[in-house]
Amino acid sequence: MIKVGDKLPASTLMEYSEVEGGGCSLGPNPVDVVKASAGKTIALFALPGAFTPTCSAKHVPGYVEKFKGFKAAGVDEIWCISVNDAFVMGAWARDQKSSGKVRMLADGDATFTKATGLTLDLTGKGMGLRSNRYSMLVRDGKVASLNIEGPGKFEVSDAATLLAQAKV
Repeated sequence: MIKVGDKLPASTLMEYSEVEGGGCSLGPNPVDVVKASAGKTIALFALPGAFTPTCSAKHVPGYVEKFKGFKAAGVDEIWCISVNDAFVMGAWARDQKSSGKVRMLADGDATFTKATGLTLDLTGKGMGLRSNRYSMLVRDGKVASLNIEGPGKFEVSDAATLLAQAKV
């Protein structure tokens, strides 16, 4: 399992782009995790799936709400990662009004999630392999802090906890 001091795993996530520009076409675009995190401070949080009750009501809105606080604390970007496809993450971004604040990144085949060791097996519930709920502060591609939730919990991966760690 990934831990503080480790580098983020080399993998590619997908991001749905609503607006064409900067070499990005409309639709899903690849995001190289290593390149995208180099030289940046990133508040990264992951969750089991888009449109789930806790994630939609508390998790994503908390990060959107605290966007200015993260910026003031020196965070360059906020990433939300979920084992969904880029179209679902794009629709969820529209629903959550996160554009320009939280990058909604799809880990469709769970490559990133498996590489971190932070998987949640929900195959018995018909949802397949998912991500645990967690947050981490990443500086120049390395994990500076890591907050992993217990099963069914929402206590340490919230925006307030990670923002406090970013201010240190």
